[in-house]
Amino acid sequence: MSTLNFLGTQLPIIQAPMAGVQGHALAAAVCNAGGLGSIPAAMLSLDALRNELTQLTALTDKPYNVNFFCHTPPAPDAARDAVWQQALQPFYAELGLSLADIVPSPGRAPFSAEAADVLEAFKPAVVSFHFGLPSPALLARVKAWGSLVLASATTVDEALWLQANGVDAIIAQGLEAGGHRGIFLSDDLSTQVGTMALLPQIVQAVTVPVIAAGGIADTDGVAAAMALGASAVQIGTAYMCCPESTTSALHRAVLQSPAARHTTLTSLFTGRPARGIVNRLMRELGPLNPAAPAFPMATGAIAPLRARAESQGSTDFSPLWSGQNASQCRNVPAAELTRALAEGLAR
Repeated sequence: MSTLNFLGTQLPIIQAPMAGVQGHALAAAVCNAGGLGSIPAAMLSLDALRNELTQLTALTDKPYNVNFFCHTPPAPDAARDAVWQQALQPFYAELGLSLADIVPSPGRAPFSAEAADVLEAFKPAVVSFHFGLPSPALLARVKAWGSLVLASATTVDEALWLQANGVDAIIAQGLEAGGHRGIFLSDDLSTQVGTMALLPQIVQAVTVPVIAAGGIADTDGVAAAMALGASAVQIGTAYMCCPESTTSALHRAVLQSPAARHTTLTSLFTGRPARGIVNRLMRELGPLNPAAPAFPMATGAIAPLRARAESQGSTDFSPLWSGQNASQCRNVPAAELTRALAEGLAR
């Protein structure tokens, strides 16, 4: 099945939703170039979501994707928070900060009925989910207004579960992908495999279209994924240095440096495994330190450290999200990148 048949786009390229480093400008540029631009909604308030969608639809009349998380927010855990703060105390002291500087973080919100109320006014062509799916009632509501539903799978079992629960297409997220793992049926990271190993297994196991994601950054990578049965390819890291992205200058510099060759999964910044470029915090605490509170509660205590360090030009405490292949992360317009990624593919 071609991308045209199920996404309604000219090109089989999806710009990955990347909270914190992009907004409507990047999504619109990708849409207008023939790909599927995406809006990451997990960190947006309802008003901010409405504003982003209003601005996006003013810039494009093409199909677009809105992405939401589907995690279950954890109960407050003062004891675990105290352990986390104690682990961070030496860094606070070094930077002249106090634990009193910590303020509750809004974190990341799962898809809700209130978010659906905002979304229904726009009826996006595509809605995608990470960490599973929302409740059957919310999912039915999204499908009822005509949106295609995509969701991330990191294993064959997750892909089969998603298919059984009504998705229209599956994003096969390989281990190389930057940002948060979409893992949701298990916490066992030994189940996570690379894109080119995962993709054909999922293609063989399901009957819905499959989208490849993770470590793909150029035309050859796109062609390889399509040859293995992908109906489209989702790409994130390569877009992070485009002028339309909101990636910070510090983060851009690291993405374009030799340091970007060394990434790993870490739970330090949010409490859930996500791939980023290795920095001081990850080296000194260990990237998967069990002291980190449950997702997304780790963020609050990291925020003062990040702000102080970044004000001094340091990324020691910043979440430097990146996939394993940042080789094509360059300052080129998103439209140009989108067309280049699909160059040579049969339409």
